Amino acid sequence: MTEHFDIVLRQGHLLDGDGHPVDLGIRDGVITAIAPRLEATAEHDLDIQGCLISPPFVESHIHLDSALTAGEPRWNQSGTLFEGIQIWGERKRSLTLDSVKQRALEALKLQASHGVQYVRTHADVSEPSLTALKALLDVRETVQDWMTVQVIAFPQDGIYSNVQNEALLEEALKLGADGVGGIPHYELTREDGVRSVHRIFALAQQYDRLIDIHCDEIDDPQSRFLEVVAACALRQAIGHRVTASHTTAFASYDNAYAVKLMGLLRRSRINFIANPLINLTLQGRADSYPKRRGITRVKELWQQGLNVSLGHDCIQDPWYSLGNGNLLDVAHMAIHACHMTGQAEILACYDMVTRNGLQTLGLLPETAQRGSLLCQGQPANLLVLEAPTAFDVIKNRAVVMVSIYGGRLLLRRKPRALYWSLPSPETHGTSDENDKSLGNLSDP
Repeated sequence: MTEHFDIVLRQGHLLDGDGHPVDLGIRDGVITAIAPRLEATAEHDLDIQGCLISPPFVESHIHLDSALTAGEPRWNQSGTLFEGIQIWGERKRSLTLDSVKQRALEALKLQASHGVQYVRTHADVSEPSLTALKALLDVRETVQDWMTVQVIAFPQDGIYSNVQNEALLEEALKLGADGVGGIPHYELTREDGVRSVHRIFALAQQYDRLIDIHCDEIDDPQSRFLEVVAACALRQAIGHRVTASHTTAFASYDNAYAVKLMGLLRRSRINFIANPLINLTLQGRADSYPKRRGITRVKELWQQGLNVSLGHDCIQDPWYSLGNGNLLDVAHMAIHACHMTGQAEILACYDMVTRNGLQTLGLLPETAQRGSLLCQGQPANLLVLEAPTAFDVIKNRAVVMVSIYGGRLLLRRKPRALYWSLPSPETHGTSDENDKSLGNLSDP
């Protein structure tokens, strides 16, 4: 019997499949059939010829309010976190709702072109008008048909560095921010940093919001706010709703303390986000040699069974002048910088920009907690990538050929083709002979 689907993908390889090609049928926003061959018709019947069918990419950590502002009003010459904060402090004085929305939408479209379907963005709430937050809340609604966006209220200058910042943070939650953030290592004193963490947890409980804290984003081995975050999460039994972003000081802790801390982290079950591109760029700036990598202990956290995801953090802003929204660049860098070059480790880095990211955002479907995101009954949010396996996808930074969100076709690309005009090694002599050596290569 012939069935009708909205979309059928023909002869692709499932990320967690058995290696044999399958047809996958989508109807009413849900994966409704997977079989070696489907007798079916579809509005979009796509022959994907052995390409990989994958869950979508998840951007766990980005700052859309500052995206695409590199060089405004000046470039970060030192390359440090603190000069970036100073430059952004100057730039954000001239923010307008329209300018933030325009840049954020441009950045989201760039990310979507690389297969990103879920984004957690931080919005600076350290300026009285809350312009960045209001703009990103508007963008969240504008893109809901093609992107899921979470907005974290982030006091870039600290909660207690200015008398108005605590009230602004709470106002951001009243306006609809999805989560509450902080930056305890940037508070004026350690005591203020600890106090800020406790305030964040209190606000999250009061307004029933997620927590995502910029935590110990510094090389200082005495910056130890991660233990405070983990302890608060453990006491309230909400580790799955709590995220510690960056935690770069973890890479500078001596092993005796790190082992003790790891035990607490296992008990707390909080989430972690590393941002390899920016962590490598900003950290270690005060070192001569040897220079620290400045990335949290990604491999060790993963080995302990903790949820780790990866993000860009910055796309062309005062902290990082590069970046194009492609999370395969992020995963590729993590493999190198975190010494995760074993086959299982490489695949783990792929999970860190897909499945693990959904878990960090609290959006991993309950039915997929212990199973696949690509099986019958799961939401039809997926990608087709121009490679047969996740290993090949990362190795080649494979192009996204198809992106499907909510069961709707978002984008398609034609396959890339390479046409050599060089003679084969066996061929020498006249141009006629050289032309014959091109044999089976014809123009597109």
